[in-house]
Formats: sequence, C-alpha cells, structure tokens
Amino acid sequence: MKLKNKRLITGLLLLNTFFSNAIADDELRLPDMGDSTGTLISPLQEKALGESFFRSIRAQLDISYDPDIQNYIQYLGQNLVTNSDNPSQAFYFFVVLSDDINAFAGPGGFIGINSGLILNSESESELASVMAHEIAHVTQRHIYRAYEASSRMSLPAAAAMIAAIIVATQAPDVGIGALSAIQAGSIQMQIDFTRDNEQEADRIGLKTLARANFDPRSMPTFFEKLQQASRYYGSGAPEFLRTHPITASRIADTRGRAETYPYRQVPDSQNYRLTKAKLRLSSKQNSLEDLIIYFQSQAEQGTTEQRAAMQYGLGLCYLKQQKFTQAENIFQNLNKRYPKQVHYLTALAQVSVEKQDVETARNLYLKLEQQFPSNPDFKFEYIAILLKSNQAQQALQLLKLTSYEAQQHPRYYLLLAQSYGKLGQRVNLHRYMAEYYYSIGRTNGAIMQVKLAQKAKDLNFYLSSILEDRLNFFIAETLALKELQK
Repeated sequence: MKLKNKRLITGLLLLNTFFSNAIADDELRLPDMGDSTGTLISPLQEKALGESFFRSIRAQLDISYDPDIQNYIQYLGQNLVTNSDNPSQAFYFFVVLSDDINAFAGPGGFIGINSGLILNSESESELASVMAHEIAHVTQRHIYRAYEASSRMSLPAAAAMIAAIIVATQAPDVGIGALSAIQAGSIQMQIDFTRDNEQEADRIGLKTLARANFDPRSMPTFFEKLQQASRYYGSGAPEFLRTHPITASRIADTRGRAETYPYRQVPDSQNYRLTKAKLRLSSKQNSLEDLIIYFQSQAEQGTTEQRAAMQYGLGLCYLKQQKFTQAENIFQNLNKRYPKQVHYLTALAQVSVEKQDVETARNLYLKLEQQFPSNPDFKFEYIAILLKSNQAQQALQLLKLTSYEAQQHPRYYLLLAQSYGKLGQRVNLHRYMAEYYYSIGRTNGAIMQVKLAQKAKDLNFYLSSILEDRLNFFIAETLALKELQK
C-alpha cells in the first residue's frame, strides 16, 4: 500500500478526535459528527458509506459473482446474523477471490471473506467462527470506536479529511463516496482493534455460534491453527493475524468460554463442501492437473456426501478443460442422485453454456429461475441466454420485473445495457453502461459512457436531462476523490 493511502487512512481513524478538538477550540464550524458515546454518522449516512465502500471494493479486489458461492456465503452469514445480538441490522456478505487468509468488516455491514480463509478452514464451524467474530465487530460498533480512539493526526491527513467533510456538507453523496475511497484503501491494512475489542468480538461471536447451532470450540481451534501456521510465514503472516492479533492468552480465554457450552458434533453442510470444491479451482496454489489428481483420489474416500463433493470438483476440472462429455456425465449422475442439490443443476447448465447449446442452457436456467424465484442470479443467467438467442425484447421485459434488491447488482445494469444495445437504442446502451461502471467503482468509465450517450442520435430532452444530472454527479465525485489523493 502506498504511504499516501496509509496517511489518508490514519486521517479517517482520527477523524472524530480531530473535529471534536477543533470544534471545542471554535476553529471550525462543521456539522456535528456525533459524540463519543454515539454514532459517528447517522444510519442513513452509514448505509450510503457502506454502499460506496463496496463500490470501491469492487474496483480494487476480485469479487466472486458465482451464484453458488454467493448464495452460500450470504446464507451462512444471514443465519449467523439472525442469531446475533442485533438480528435486525443489515449485512451483506461476499467472497474475495484471494489465497490470502483474511476476513474484514466494512461500514454498513459489508463483510468480505477471502477464499483462502474458506479453503484453510477444516470445518464449517471454523468458517462460521470467523464470520461470527466479524459480525460482532460490526454490531458492537468497534469500527466507529476505532475512529474515536486515537489522538494524533498528520496535517496532510487532516487536510484531506476536512476536504471530504466539507464536500459532504455541499453534496452528501459525493462526500460519502470520498470517505469511502479512503476506507477502501485500508482493505489490506484494516483497523487495529484493541485487545478489549477482540475479546468482546470473541465473546459475542461465541454466543452467536452456539445460537446458530455451530460448535463454539471451533473458534479457539481455528485461531490456534492460524497462530501455529504463522510460525512458518515469518514476516508474511496471514493478514487476519496482523489485523486481529491472536495471543496465547486470548486463545486460552476463548477456549475457556467455549468449554462452558455443551459439547456437540456439528456436521458440515454439503453446500460448504461444494463451495470449497469450487473455490479450489480459483486458487493459484495448484495447477488444474494437480487438482484433478486431488479430486480423483479424494472421490474414493469419506462419506457418500464427501465423495459426491469431490466428484463435483472433478467435473468442474473437466469443464475447465472443455471435456464436456466427462463433465456432463458426472453432473447428470450427481443430479440424479441428489435432485434437491442445486449445484449439480447449475453445473449442467454451465456445461450447456460452454458447449454453446443455447436451447438446453435456456431450459435449465428457466427451471432454476422458476424453482428459486427469489434468487436474482438464476434470472440473470436466464436473461443472458435470452440475449444470446437474440430475444432482447423478452430479456428487457424480465429485467423490468426484477426486484429492487436485484437492481442493486452491477449485472442488472450490464444486462440492461446489452438489451438496449441489441435493440439499437444507443442512448440507453451507454446510459446503463455508465451505471454499470459506477457500480463497480469505475467512475471515469461512467463519465465516458455518459458522454457517448449524449452524442447518440436517439437522444431526447428527457434523457438529456437525466444524463446531464448523472454526468455532474460523476464528475463531482471524481474531483472530490482527487482532492483526497493530493
């Protein structure tokens, strides 16, 4: 990370102390940002900050958009939230495709889990223990307490933060975006939580684990594994250990608390096994040939479900090699044996897509969309197939019927743009490509698309006004971010 970004991050962490002192000295006349016992920002601002934070994350990190992986991590996370100390708080969980062992919590309840952490967990309870710990950091507002905790600020960082706050008073959305840009830059640094913060997150996380019917003992077990493994890393210790320091006393304290819960054996879900199998293919630590050998050897061991997960992984390897017949045979067999396991049906659909068998792919995704109407990913896949079949008008009609939640997904805007493009509507093609680029944190790309839309022949007064407003918004945010980077 650049030194400049580190200074900006420090500025964010010291924001509340700086402004409290300045206002007390009557040097600045800025909005009240919250007292030391309350919230630094309002819930509405926090939501906006979180969304801007996630846009920046999308621009900087490799986020998984795989429907099976996203559905699993979101389901697991929401199960934990339901059993947390604040079940009404909004959360969004996502997987970062990185071999680094890490997890992080951002503003607005956005929690990222690295694929490397998932692959290094040996049980679903171990994975859940880390997620429960991160959830507790959010519900206990440790992130915002950290903002208030320090007492020093460099002048460059202070100037950058003052610029962000001033912009926020003039154009709140732009100011929130600017703050988010600083927060996003800290993704590999994280907030240094205090020892009390960590112990509180452990204690509350253990309760969450137990309520969600996971094994509380998995938390100290996984932490101990990470601590032991760190001896082999040297200076390259896992990011999670640097941002969440694990000491022998902390492990002992967590183990002592975990022992107060009744012992239970908690089997892993098949979704956990299948998610790990799929994520192995995204890892850079093994070649495809090595993975095939691994899945072949493991497919003959363990329980019936464990063997099925390894067969699934083997089928995915064959699919990546474009050995469609072998892959299709594996997935058909698994789907026949386990018709309720959606992964095997989606794998069959993906084989059809890769084979360019459009009709079969369309029928399979239509079946999935009908079976899981609340899942936007299957609808998006079906719409993408419709576009490949030159049925843009039908695709557009389905997009207009999607839920509000689905419309927050970048792919919604991308599919809209593609639909209008196939229909020859250049203004809307570029208009929605602009929204797509903005949603993934590429504001400069959004500006370029708006300017292309403004030059289209089918531009009318109504669309011209919309485009002008969006262009002004994108430019203002870009200028605000440039101010923070000086």
